[in-house]
Amino acid sequence: MSIDIRYVAQLARIELTEEEVERFGAQLGALLDHVNALNELDVTAISATAQVVESRNVAREDTVRPCLDRETLLEQAPQRQGAFFRVPRIIA
Repeated sequence: MSIDIRYVAQLARIELTEEEVERFGAQLGALLDHVNALNELDVTAISATAQVVESRNVAREDTVRPCLDRETLLEQAPQRQGAFFRVPRIIA
């Protein structure tokens, strides 16, 4: 399989030197050789999985605890507006 490194770089809008084209071409070739070797493995006895590590939900008991006083928190805010934190606008 031959991949045109210059074409891929152009699609990614990356300028490469000749040295980088050679180096990345060799690296990509080695990566594709490895993928091809993996494709040759017999995996028929291995069941499909979406998770390679056991996934379980860890939850704690919900307990009612006292929380901090609103006024104490607002006193420490860099900016406030009435009973709320004032934050910088992120949408123009």
